[in-house]
Amino acid sequence: MEHRGTRRDFIKAALAAGVAPAIVPIGTVRAQGGRPTPSGRLNLGIIGYGTMGKDHIGNLLHNEQVQVTAIADPVSTGRGYGYGAERTLGREPGVRDVNAHYKNSDCKGFEDFREMLEMPGLDAVLIASPDHWHALHTVYAARKNKHVYCQKSLAYTIGEGQAMVREVAKAGVTFQVGSQQRSDNDFRRACEFVRNGYIGKLQRIEVTLPPHSAWGHKGDDLRETPIPTPEWYGAKGFDLWLGPAPKRSYTPKIHSPMIWRWNLEYSSGAITDWGAHHFDIVQWALGMDDGGPVAIENVKCVMPDRNALWNTATSFTFEYVYADGLRVFVTSGAKGAGGITFYGEDGKQVFVTRGKLTTTPEDLIRTKLADKDVKLYVSGQHERNFVECCFSGKETITPCVVGHRSNNIGQAASAAMRLGLERIGWDPTNEVFTGPNAKEANALAQIDPAPALHNGWKF
Repeated sequence: MEHRGTRRDFIKAALAAGVAPAIVPIGTVRAQGGRPTPSGRLNLGIIGYGTMGKDHIGNLLHNEQVQVTAIADPVSTGRGYGYGAERTLGREPGVRDVNAHYKNSDCKGFEDFREMLEMPGLDAVLIASPDHWHALHTVYAARKNKHVYCQKSLAYTIGEGQAMVREVAKAGVTFQVGSQQRSDNDFRRACEFVRNGYIGKLQRIEVTLPPHSAWGHKGDDLRETPIPTPEWYGAKGFDLWLGPAPKRSYTPKIHSPMIWRWNLEYSSGAITDWGAHHFDIVQWALGMDDGGPVAIENVKCVMPDRNALWNTATSFTFEYVYADGLRVFVTSGAKGAGGITFYGEDGKQVFVTRGKLTTTPEDLIRTKLADKDVKLYVSGQHERNFVECCFSGKETITPCVVGHRSNNIGQAASAAMRLGLERIGWDPTNEVFTGPNAKEANALAQIDPAPALHNGWKF
């Protein structure tokens, strides 16, 4: 029988010989409905080549079904990225990284993401921009019929998340939220233990979140007065980084990489940063992907002055409550990645965080699910799951609407903190606040009217 080499064999042989294999652009081999054929590759562009863009590109570059073709970022080559401010990133380093991997010069760089979206044959985008850009980047991409992988926190406000859900559904594109804990075996197993009653009836849940961090920035990077716009911004300048946020001069303490997260013009801080990850796992464990809590209660926080440069809550505790009375107790300031503890009956517990799953009793962790038990979605690798679903048309492990509902929890708590409320009601079906302060909270979360954008940007 004649042996036919696989596509993988061909690519490995070509790379070993120092030759980049010719890739047929996906735009020429599309199946009906905008899905790639099995013989094609997914042409993917990256919007934002900072810390998260760099961290997630590896799994895409090493996926034989993907061709990274473009990088869009208003920063050409900027310093201070990474969790210790140790990296130099931006579109030019991104293009170099991609071309070095493929051993060619095919990847293109764009200052403006809108120009990248006009590239012939572009199929999908990875959105790794700051939170205040996620909604616009998603909406523009969906309207161009591009599949989207969007980092969390999904949206800057609840209203922007609603707009994302509408546009993605209308376009019918594949969408994956970067809530990669769902693709981790420990988190899935923890949720299966809870969902199938292996710790009995849930009594309570505790979630701990990491604290504020300067992520390695010091000295001039924390300067609190404006400085001339750094040279790494191009012709469209810093305005393109600000985008839909209010006009403001470049100020290192809030515009250096990563630490923009502590300013309310760009993010809601730790509560929607790590909160987006851990609240998502709670929702999954409870089977609440189509719902959410009905109230945020017992809110306590340290909230800086509204005009401070770092003005998101620096520490907080609160509880969110489901319709059946189950409470989730949230506390900031944990070491490392924090984690989630599910408390059941008779002292039974499940604790999960990144790289660790423990149970009480200890032997529970060795339990194998019964045939009748609920088996949750297994994806293996978050980026690969997205790519596979772009080909198949199946739903990803964390679609837009699911990430949106998980993000709503942190956004609702943030609204309560900003309004100085100890309690706020929430209607998870209609996605509106309820109770005495509903009008103010809905306006702050941009639920009604539509999300307010600045500098001429609009949906």
